[in-house]
Order: sequence, then C-alpha cells, then structure tokens
Amino acid sequence: MQFNPNNLERSAIYKLLTGSIIPRPIGWISSISEDGINNLAPFSYFNMLGDDPPHLMFSTGIGNRTQKDTLVNVLATKQFVVNMVTEELVEQMNITAKAVPYDVDEFELAGVTPIASKKIKPMRVKESPINFECELVHHYFLEDHKNGGACVLIGRIVMMHFDETVLADNYKINLENYNPIARLAGSNYAKLGELFSIKRIIE
Repeated sequence: MQFNPNNLERSAIYKLLTGSIIPRPIGWISSISEDGINNLAPFSYFNMLGDDPPHLMFSTGIGNRTQKDTLVNVLATKQFVVNMVTEELVEQMNITAKAVPYDVDEFELAGVTPIASKKIKPMRVKESPINFECELVHHYFLEDHKNGGACVLIGRIVMMHFDETVLADNYKINLENYNPIARLAGSNYAKLGELFSIKRIIE
C-alpha cells in the first residue's frame, strides 16, 4: 500500500512512523527554567548528528499549539543535558513523561538525583551512566503543520560524563554494563538483543 501523508490524519502518520522507524534511542532531556525550576522529560525523536564537532538533536511536538516545558526552557536558556536511559531507569523515565504543571520538578517526581553540570546550568541525572552537556546552536519549527507541528533543536556537546562501569578500553563502551533501552511503538520498549558484527567493505 502507498500513503500520501497529505491525505492522512496525524495519528495515522504517527503510528506508521513510530512503528517502522525502530528502535529509537531515548534522550532524557534535563533543562532549567529562567526561574530555576528543574525539568526532566524523555524524547525518542533523538539522535547524534556528528562528531567533529560533536552535536546532538532532539525534537518536541507542539500539541494543541502549546509548547512543552523542555522547549520553553531550552529556547530561553540555550542549554540542556542529555541523560541516557538504561534498563534500571525505565520506571523513573516513564514517570517524567507525565504532563505536569510547569512548577513541578520532575527530578523530585521521579525520585532521581540532580547533580551539577560542569559548564552549563541544567542539572544532570546522577543515576544515568552517561550525560552530555549541550549548548543550543540551532532550532527549527517545522512548517506547513496541521496542529502545532514540532521544533527540532540541535545542541553542541560541551562536556561528556561517563561512569567508569560503562567504559571499556580505548574509549569503547561496555554494552554488557551499559544496558540501554530503546523506544518502539505505543507502550513498547526494547533491550539490546543478540549482537552480531560485520566488517565494512572498503573499496
């Protein structure tokens, strides 16, 4: 079957995309308001963009033309932290996906520990083994939307934090200790399954 997205309801497009573009890493984004209120929320529209220099991106939907707290904070302060989610943090991550009032601190709500970043104001999640401090360098509101659209945010990594337990030799990641999770469709998530290797063919 073929689908023209211009002829589909937004919910249908969402189900087709999130069910087929899988698995997706989860960026657990911590930010801070101009009033100093911590915010923490998960985003599966998230990935790295490059390593020279290192940049990350995530995007947030704008439902009913209302911007999420994360978007409001990042646009105001130009800073955010990406905390990576592991199997041990799934329940806490899920709690922070709730829609709560702006003045609620999701660190407290989820029972995770805020710790200071080195170069920026937003706090890091202590329980996460990997954190990336980022400074916003670009944002873009999707055009021609039907119901609020979305905003893509690109951040340059200015500091990286890795727990020693997830590091292997020569800056490699120990996947057995890392245990990341990924987003699928609906309420489904995935752990790392069977791993295999294939060498890149170099002409």
